[in-house]
Amino acid sequence: MTDNKKVWFITGAGRGMGVEFAKAALAEGYQVVATGRNTDKVAKALGDAENLLIVKLDITNSTDAEAAVKLAVDRFGRIDVLVNNAASFYAGYFEELTPQQIERQITTNLFGPMNVTRAVLPVMRKARSGHIITISSLAGLMGAEYSSAYTASKFAVEGWIESLRYDIAPFGIKTTIVEPGLYRTSFLEPETTIWSELSIDDYVERGALSQGFWEAQKGSQPGDPSKLAKALITIASQDEPPFRFLAGADAVFGAEQKVAELQQQINAYRDLSNSLGYEDSETVRRKLTEIINQ
Repeated sequence: MTDNKKVWFITGAGRGMGVEFAKAALAEGYQVVATGRNTDKVAKALGDAENLLIVKLDITNSTDAEAAVKLAVDRFGRIDVLVNNAASFYAGYFEELTPQQIERQITTNLFGPMNVTRAVLPVMRKARSGHIITISSLAGLMGAEYSSAYTASKFAVEGWIESLRYDIAPFGIKTTIVEPGLYRTSFLEPETTIWSELSIDDYVERGALSQGFWEAQKGSQPGDPSKLAKALITIASQDEPPFRFLAGADAVFGAEQKVAELQQQINAYRDLSNSLGYEDSETVRRKLTEIINQ
């Protein structure tokens, strides 16, 4: 198989980063399965190309995912790179988000990519190769005000992929978590960003400031999505792609702050933490370290 015949399967390809990912893959000569809930929107964004297959896919529907994967394999014979990109952002303070909103956030951002990955994995296992690229967020590493539901969904995605990689590595399938900072896309448009439905007096003033902050970001985010798309092409071409990729200077800065905070907490409570075991716990700890390092 020549590299430019790789098959890329991209979710959320009708807007935002997904459009850029699909365009970049097509420009490299790859075969692309571009999916979205609205196929007309995907077609308008990407046009027509011999190497392009546009497929309807609501990632929250497992039947949709299975059908989309079948169409992809029927057309191109395999799937080499899966890009779990589709997502939404429910913004608001935890108490002001309804339980239904939080459930929808988790369903879209966690169960959605799980549905698609579950449908793709049998294809990759059979081929004994593949690369699953999952778009997380800096919010998958650190929490922030006014984004508890979104952050919860992205933390969950990171934990899932971090564990999944051990399940599927023996089959030659690689995983990469991409953690973008702020990018100049349609992510903050009404189709993607949903504000909390409830209003509690204690949060009103801060909520107005927080919503204003997010609305002010539209069109001024520092990240260039076309450059991120090219970075994904580079990563997907590597024999040993990174397990995590911090995408953007703001993401690197945020991650460094998180690492520093963790190290400070480790150092501050090291003696107390190490004092909590049974007398024979040091032997157990050494054995666990040996297992982890194998």
